[in-house]
Amino acid sequence: MRDPGLQEAIRAAGSVSQLARQIGISQPSVSSWDRIPAERVLSVESATGVNRAVLRPDLFGTMTASDVDEIDAARAQEYALLSALLARAPDAALLKKLAGLRGDPSPLGLAHAALAEASRNTSVEQVEREYFDLFIGLGRGELMPYGSFYLTGFLHDRPLSRLRDDLRTLGIERAEGEVEPEDHAAIMCEIMAGLAARRFAAPAGSDQQLFEKHLAPWIGRFFIDLERAEAAQFYRCVGTLGRTFIEIETEAFALPS
Repeated sequence: MRDPGLQEAIRAAGSVSQLARQIGISQPSVSSWDRIPAERVLSVESATGVNRAVLRPDLFGTMTASDVDEIDAARAQEYALLSALLARAPDAALLKKLAGLRGDPSPLGLAHAALAEASRNTSVEQVEREYFDLFIGLGRGELMPYGSFYLTGFLHDRPLSRLRDDLRTLGIERAEGEVEPEDHAAIMCEIMAGLAARRFAAPAGSDQQLFEKHLAPWIGRFFIDLERAEAAQFYRCVGTLGRTFIEIETEAFALPS
């Protein structure tokens, strides 16, 4: 039986024959493996983009926070924060943490400071009502935080189907019990947080590809709409934070690698 690391390498390559071709050995050789030989780990990692710690955790151990670039770790934190705020209204504990945010004079730092002040000036009851009015409503909320809706005007349309295909290729599966489609802004930010923090065994550069194909065409407009929404008070600051961060991501991905 093939071990999980070898299975992940085959999935990333597309097939046993593709993996063999990419690392320059015969298909029967790869077919005979139960796990990736130690001397082949680095070549498989290079060919598939799957981290060596995933391919052979017995040799390379599990990844730790120190394995993630500081910038990527910070990006993951921003995405995770946006995901948490878009998935549901913050509770008292989260509002307390947000109230302690500090910001430097940069645009992102100022957005953090504004969010902290908004957190101190609201209550759980107020922000729950605001979240309801914005995203749920009686029939529907003021905003529709879905990629398909922004791109086509309809829910569950072709952009969602294409997103699901790409997520399947990356080995990212829908969480059991999740009722929202994968193109919900909160879920997209959660996925980006996982890719930035390298929690998924996805090839290098997958975060940029996913961003440019499935977020960049619409999510900046969503955050601008959130800034301008009539029902938004606390969430106006969330919109500013999201817009600012997405602008930074867009500029960073546009830089020559």
